[in-house]
Amino acid sequence: MLVLSPLLVPLFTALLTALLAKHAALRKGVSLLGAIVLLLCAILLFVEVTQDGRQSVALGNWPLPYAIEIAADLLSAALVLITALLGTAVLLYEWRWNETATAGPGLHPLLHALLASVGAVFLAADLFNLYVWFELMLISVLGLLVLGGARRNLDAAFKYFSVSMLGTLLLLGAVGMLYGATGQLNFIALREAALRPELAGVLPAYVGLILLAFLLKAGAFPLFAWLPASYHTLPAPVLALVGGLLTKVAAYVLLRLLGDVFVATPGMLLEALGWLAVITMVTGVLGAAYHWDLRRILAFHIVSQIGYLLLGIALATPAGAAGTVYFLFHNILVKANLFLIAGLMWAAAGHYDLRRIGGLYRARPLLAVLFLVSAFSLVGVPPTSGFWGKFLLLREAFAQGRFVWGGIALVVGFLTLYSMNKIWLEGFWKPCPPDAPVNAVADAPVPVASYVAVAGVSLFILVMGIFPEPFVHYVQTATDAFWATGDMR
Repeated sequence: MLVLSPLLVPLFTALLTALLAKHAALRKGVSLLGAIVLLLCAILLFVEVTQDGRQSVALGNWPLPYAIEIAADLLSAALVLITALLGTAVLLYEWRWNETATAGPGLHPLLHALLASVGAVFLAADLFNLYVWFELMLISVLGLLVLGGARRNLDAAFKYFSVSMLGTLLLLGAVGMLYGATGQLNFIALREAALRPELAGVLPAYVGLILLAFLLKAGAFPLFAWLPASYHTLPAPVLALVGGLLTKVAAYVLLRLLGDVFVATPGMLLEALGWLAVITMVTGVLGAAYHWDLRRILAFHIVSQIGYLLLGIALATPAGAAGTVYFLFHNILVKANLFLIAGLMWAAAGHYDLRRIGGLYRARPLLAVLFLVSAFSLVGVPPTSGFWGKFLLLREAFAQGRFVWGGIALVVGFLTLYSMNKIWLEGFWKPCPPDAPVNAVADAPVPVASYVAVAGVSLFILVMGIFPEPFVHYVQTATDAFWATGDMR
């Protein structure tokens, strides 16, 4: 039953925090404690899966493949662990965070509902169950967007809701058509059914529809406008959790479905996905280079980094899948950490606009060091985790002769360096502007718990970069069966 803990623990915590609506301090304590319990359960599940192999529970009093199956393998167990680690860091960061004071008692129940639904997506072993939990995840994010009730919150929620509903309708239609064609929803049964010759004519259309739905939810080109238009309204700790997880969950689903379920995906779809990946990289990084608001810069980098994940999926080999998973681990942590660091910059300088920030290097040297760790990793400077993630992806791209794809990915890395350098020069290196807000850098309080959370995530990022071998070996083992059958090319 340990495999159910990533669902049950955060759902129970969400219920408890909802019941403590009138007790703010106790609610925060219960919320953080629930995150720590989730982390402990995730560690135990990870150990169990690495020692004993895939763990599965069939719900609904039906035999497989008709029961609702919740399963943890090497890939999903690791992602549940990273999600729990990030959730604990975010809630520790939020412990004394003033920016979330206006969010009200709904904040913590929604955060834990988000953690529960993300964990359930990673553990889902059938298509309809995955659809249900993915939509519950999106509903949790929608609730987080409207907290506070300001006009900008409602505007962001409307943009997010409009695009999400389109993706939901596409996905539900694809699920229905796949069930009608195969009579199956369980991943293992679908994998076998998808190889039947009589489905060769219709299956590519259904898979293409699923691909389109999750590309929209992942924020790929040209369907990414909702992301920078809505994310910037969230408080820093909430933005870190949403920005670190939401689009990456969609990328994971694409990898799982294309690499482990529909392994005979036509080469035409994968070719199109590869070119879409490089366009997504370029448009995302150019958007980041244009903006001055920290949150918008980092939001556009979400789009850009999704391009790398889509590139790894498009390569359609176990080596490409391993690179994608390593990059996924790295990007969840680094992206979330950069949003947390942006919040600390706001706490110190009183603004997210780089043109109104300065002097942070002298006033907050520890913050400067923490920023450099995550910024260098996002760029891919050796020997950071970002370097190894990009190295694995580019090595496979060049090995397949995809020199244009790999070359564009390298150029995007240099453009990422430009925007990170802009944050460094404007936010940390230049003197503090004379018209800085009231809570200027020198007088701003230091949120110790928030620094501890960021330092903890930074340490994990450093370990991934300095000692990459065990992580690389793990992801290679977790994905060695991906694209094991089927003629993609």
